[in-house]
Amino acid sequence: MPELPYSPAADRNKQPILDALTRVLAEHGTALEIASGTGQHAAWFAASMPRWTWQPTDADPRTLPALASRVEEAALPNLRQPLLLDVMSPRWPSQDAAFAEGEGEKFDAIYCANMLHIAPWATCAALMQGTARHLRSSGLLITYGPYVEDGVPTAPGNTAFDQDLRARNPAWGIRRLEDVAAEARQAGLALRERRAMPANNLLLVFGF
Repeated sequence: MPELPYSPAADRNKQPILDALTRVLAEHGTALEIASGTGQHAAWFAASMPRWTWQPTDADPRTLPALASRVEEAALPNLRQPLLLDVMSPRWPSQDAAFAEGEGEKFDAIYCANMLHIAPWATCAALMQGTARHLRSSGLLITYGPYVEDGVPTAPGNTAFDQDLRARNPAWGIRRLEDVAAEARQAGLALRERRAMPANNLLLVFGF
């Protein structure tokens, strides 16, 4: 098996995120992960939450072979094969037969880490609208990453990170939490919980 891609940041934050997930999620369910990247989170969460089925996805088809290798290496019955999913698409993929009819599978949780700041702003609305289509009425959308908040001083590291992102691509940048919450409300979702995480990140929990 070829050497798998590795993210030091994903390795550092996987346990703090898992700790938060086990506090906010039910004991069992099916989760859709958006922008799985290296697949380290998917493999860690599936191994640590055996009563949760985990569906990894990514918008970049070039990442799917490595993601599939990560799934194969993990060899977990509750970790599905990765799927190509672009949040901007009007239809999200699914292993459910209803997808062929445009309905799609419903998930108990949708998880998205570190995507919004390295993608155009339009992906935020697309994420919220897609979530509204594919999340069960009792389900939760969980996002993780850096945010700018009104009335809260921005950490110097996040300020520098934001400047670097915008220099690399003007469409990128750390998003304002209040703007993200507004897009969620447009899709019928409400911000239920804000959890401070290590390295000046936040975990946000949205629900109907």
